[in-house]
Order: sequence, then C-alpha cells, then structure tokens
Amino acid sequence: MGAPMARRLVAAGHDVTTWQRSGGVPVATAVAGADLVITMLSDPAAVREVLTAALPGLRPGATVVEMSTIGPQAVHGLRALLPPSVALVDAPVLGSVGPATEGKLTVLAGGDVSGCRTVLSVLGSVRECGPLGSGAAMKIAVMSALVPAQVLLAETFAYGAAHGVDRAALIDVLTGTPLGALAERLRVPSAETRYSLAHATKDLELGAWPDATMATAARTRLQRARAAGLGERDLSAVAGPVAPSTAPGRADERTGADPARRAVPVNLATIPATNGAYSHAVRAGDTLYVSGQAAFDERGEVVAPGSMAAQAEHVFQVIARILADQGAGWEDVAFIRSYLTDMDDRAEYGRVRRRYLTGTPPASTTVEVSKLFMPGLVLEVDLIVALPAR
Repeated sequence: MGAPMARRLVAAGHDVTTWQRSGGVPVATAVAGADLVITMLSDPAAVREVLTAALPGLRPGATVVEMSTIGPQAVHGLRALLPPSVALVDAPVLGSVGPATEGKLTVLAGGDVSGCRTVLSVLGSVRECGPLGSGAAMKIAVMSALVPAQVLLAETFAYGAAHGVDRAALIDVLTGTPLGALAERLRVPSAETRYSLAHATKDLELGAWPDATMATAARTRLQRARAAGLGERDLSAVAGPVAPSTAPGRADERTGADPARRAVPVNLATIPATNGAYSHAVRAGDTLYVSGQAAFDERGEVVAPGSMAAQAEHVFQVIARILADQGAGWEDVAFIRSYLTDMDDRAEYGRVRRRYLTGTPPASTTVEVSKLFMPGLVLEVDLIVALPAR
C-alpha cells in the first residue's frame, strides 16, 4: 500500500522520502526536517516501534498522519508517545493496492486535518470522522462488517459444493443481491494479495468485543486459516478449504479449543509473542489467568523506557485485546495485581488505569519492586478474570 501511495505523492509534485523497516537508514534520519510523516505499517506494535525510533528526527510543528489500521486505543497511545509540539492525525483507508495506485482510496480521518488535507486528497476522498481516534474507530467498525461478510460467503460456497451447486452459477445468483460485489470478487481466486488474510484477522482481533458474536465466529475461522498457513494469501483464500482443528474431540465453536483440556493457552497474533516459556494467558474452565503484561514491542524491546504513562497505556491496550478475544470485558476482572518500580508513579499509573476500570473496582494489589526483568520497565500487571458463561 505504501509504495503506490508514495508514487502518487511524487507525481503530484511533493518532495517525498520513503522508508521501510527492512532498510538500513535509521527512521529518525528519514523523517528529519519533514513537515508531514505518514506511517502505513502492519499493526499497532509496528507503528509504535517505528514512531518511537523516529522521535529524535521529528521536528517541532511536524504532523504525523497514521494511516495503518491499529484501532482508536493505539492512536491515543501514540498521542501520549509523541511530544505536544508534533500534531497527530489518524487516517486509515478503505481500499487495496488498486485504488491506492489510482488515487481512489477512502481516507477516514480523525483529528485536525487542516494541515494535511491537500496531501491526503491526492490519495483519495477524505472523510472527516471527528476527533482524534474517530477515523481508526470508523475503520474497525467497517471491517467488522466487511470481513465477516466474506467469511460468510466462504461458508456459502462450502455449502453449495457439499450439495452439488455450481460455484459459477451461485456467484451469478449472488450478484443480484446486496452481496453481489463481494461474491463477484471471489469468482476468480486472486493471485495478488490485495488484503491479506493475516491483516484481516488482525483487524477483527482489534475490533473484538464481548457481544460481537458474528465477528467473533469469523475471527475464529480466520485464525484457523492463518494457522493453516494462509496468512499471506489474499482474504479471498478463506473461501477455499480450511484445515480442520487437529485437537481431539469437538472443539469449542467460538475459540476452537478442545473442551477436554483443562488449561487452554491464549496467545494472540496482535500482541508481541512470548519467549516460549509461558503463555500470555491460560483459560481454565470459565476462569482466565493473565500473565504479567509489560510494555514490549514486536521485537521484544521495551516501549518508552522509564515512562509510566506510555507503558501503562500499552499494557492496558494489550490486556483489552486478551479480554475481548475471550469474550470478556473490564467488568469481568476479578483481581488485578500491579508491580511498580517506583511507588511515586502510582498517581500517573492510576490515571491510565481509571480510564479502563470504570465500574465497580476488582480486588487489587499494588506493590513496589526493586526492578523488573528488563531495564527500562516500570510496570507489570497480571489479572484473574471471571469469564462470562458460554
């Protein structure tokens, strides 16, 4: 997506410097002196990692336009990360490589776009959604409808195949319905990855919330497809065969977990992987035990070393994703334990915590420790969660 977008900006006469994560030039060097910095990356951890590294090069008065799909919580985390002298706009897009090449993306903008509207208009039509974070929220809301609809079509084709329905004829019939455009897209499997299955899975994981039953079912199917090795394929690949669960017995229809197991590990693709010696959480019946969560990016490096506000925001965003993946919310937290390296930071920590734990407070323990397991970490949080009855 980033390459055709950059080419359009160059063709429009803008002075453009491009940077990719595999390049050898430090990102701080690439952004030095820029009026506008645009990020188009894979997930929240990647965006935060890159912008953290870019901080020394961002000049006062610059504007960062975050165009990846990372969700509103991550956008607000970036606002806390960036200095006040740097403006931030969230502007994820609807459309894939083709519309990006043609300048026909739909840009969903949140925040003050007065300083970047001209540039964004080169990429497509700009829809101003409201304050900071509203563009990111709009994008997740839209994908929470579009992605499950495509998974629904995959199941429709599977039903048709099982009952001898000709696939092409089925698509012909569907083109006369509101699902026609999506069905037509699946007529010929895409050799080009326009919207990867892995990214679609990530988008549904970002939008997970306890009552989203249809999106949750679609997410589970996509997670299985990703585990079957289809992650880098176009999302339309979900319409093909998906490897069944290899777990013995009948799997839980929502999570894919084998109910015969007493303890089921929970590890999401949208949060940094563990070192293999533990799981981010373990579900035992209707209780979820969440391991101590600390602020790490996808490379295992500490986020905002020494900053309680930034690390607390990161930790609570990660926990929110774990809870949503299991159909739970903050109101289901039974016990929370917080480890601070300096109890003088408890007020700063409390301000972040109160934005998430807004209802009746859970049982809680807060302790000061001399150090955590990586230099620069100032916070670790673990929880016990009473999961909603299935």
